[in-house]
Amino acid sequence: MSIQNSRKPVSCVCYGEILWDVLPAGELPGGAPMNVAYHLHKLNRNPSLISSVGSDHYGSTLIQLLSQWGIDRDYVSTNKTYATGIVYAQPNGLHEMKYDIVYPSAWDFITWDDRFTTLMQETDYFIFGSLACRNYTSGNTLFKLLESAKHKVLDINIRPPHFSPRVVEQLLHKADILKLNGAELDLIAGWYSAAHTVTDKIQLLQDRFRIETIVVTMGENGALLNREGIIYQHPGYRVQVADTVGSGDAFLAALLSKLIDRSPPVEMLDYACAMGALIASKPGACPEYDIAEVMQLAGNLPVIHS
Repeated sequence: MSIQNSRKPVSCVCYGEILWDVLPAGELPGGAPMNVAYHLHKLNRNPSLISSVGSDHYGSTLIQLLSQWGIDRDYVSTNKTYATGIVYAQPNGLHEMKYDIVYPSAWDFITWDDRFTTLMQETDYFIFGSLACRNYTSGNTLFKLLESAKHKVLDINIRPPHFSPRVVEQLLHKADILKLNGAELDLIAGWYSAAHTVTDKIQLLQDRFRIETIVVTMGENGALLNREGIIYQHPGYRVQVADTVGSGDAFLAALLSKLIDRSPPVEMLDYACAMGALIASKPGACPEYDIAEVMQLAGNLPVIHS
């Protein structure tokens, strides 16, 4: 008698940093890849996470949290040399955060595992960012993963001084979907052109790197999506902001969830804005919430497209 494999197929793999955000109010789990995985799991997308933690209390607590949340931790290794990642985060008074990202950390040393080959073959969406390239070891593993990834989602997540224009350009050439904020759009587009408008800057990157989908988050001003040459704009939902840590990661998870469902771009953008706003209204990147709370926001504001 054969035994059927009951493991659910992995729809998304998130790669890179897993760490603790040290905020004025206390320590909270974070790191963009883990944040995205957390929200994808809340949306029933069965994500997997590739990262590394130290053999310390911070690391063991993160592993316990992943188990508690029901997120696949089979590809999160334990590094006996380097400590679990720490980020010191401070608000700047503009509903934005300033980050001091400790280096080196365990997630800078994600080494290749032959099991990754099968994982990538079974996965539709691979989510990654530029921060994972600040060290050669994790960067090298990332580029090897990109060789077999199906749909490549670049959440650029530029954190000075942990990036180089050369590496960012290499990542842009790999991306099928690009998510970035307004400041990152201004920075990167400025390397190639003196384009003035947001739409011109997006078009510049789309044409130069042949990226099918680009989405720009603009904080309290909502977001803009360029999907196959058509522009969609959402004004954003107004909420009482607790902090903005992880709101962009939640936005991306919601966008991908609707993309997997093949929802219309208008619905994708509206749902993502609702999710981002909801998480901004709660402390930390991975708060407790119910999907019904997102649905209460979504669909209440128009999306403009041209």
